[in-house]
Amino acid sequence: MGDTALEAVLRRDRAVVTAALAVIAVFAWAYVLWLAADMGSPVSGGEAGDMAGMDMASMNMGGMAMGAAVVPGVRAWASADFVFTFTMWAVMMVGMMTPSVAPMLLLYAGVGRKALADSRPIASTAWFFTGYLVVWVVFSIVATGAQWLLTRFALLDPAIAAHSAVLAGIILIAAGLYQWTPIKGICLRQCQAPIAFLASHGGFRTTAPGALRLGMDHGAYCLGCCWALMALLFVGGVMNVLWIAGIAILVLLEKVVPAGQLIPRISGALMVAVGLWLGLSAL
Repeated sequence: MGDTALEAVLRRDRAVVTAALAVIAVFAWAYVLWLAADMGSPVSGGEAGDMAGMDMASMNMGGMAMGAAVVPGVRAWASADFVFTFTMWAVMMVGMMTPSVAPMLLLYAGVGRKALADSRPIASTAWFFTGYLVVWVVFSIVATGAQWLLTRFALLDPAIAAHSAVLAGIILIAAGLYQWTPIKGICLRQCQAPIAFLASHGGFRTTAPGALRLGMDHGAYCLGCCWALMALLFVGGVMNVLWIAGIAILVLLEKVVPAGQLIPRISGALMVAVGLWLGLSAL
């Protein structure tokens, strides 16, 4: 295949991968927006601000009661509540993290096409992306457990946010301090430089299990970089769409803006400052 023809194919592949990622992100965000709108819609004659006093069992998603998954102290969680909450977190993570992994996937797809043209094929990009998503699915299980625990102790309000300024301040301070830690820096550097990540992990894989494991390795660095930022969802509200979008934008900026550790350190300092203010104002 000539260079011109190969370049045309690579451009097409990049367009296809970009379109696929965009569709995935759009569907995930559409689900989150639909869910947030449904939670905030008028129920039993009251607006979203009256949700704390209503019977949440009247709200359901395709027949699934949402009660305990949303409002603390309504009732003990049933299995359906765990399934619903896990689904909510998993879809939200896909929507938030897909844009930030796009550079890595586009690189993978481009190299894969060149390798195929040279009769040295590597495993499909889909396997790598699946491995990446597996990490965030596991994180969603942990997040579901955290939400259940906070709900059990009545520490969340109807917006699935910290019920007290003190708790919100503690989460902000912890997340802000993590932004300055060496492990944050190590994980962020791996996410910012896809080529460096591949070089340090033995390059691309020719088998599906190998690509799956490589995707999981990349996802683990991404998780190490972003898990504390995801904890901030319990500050602004797990179903606060603007808050979700703000965190997603911060994650994307950290990974794609060539500013090294500047963005996480500035954001970390702001988180600590706001957390201290919230905590002290509550005393």
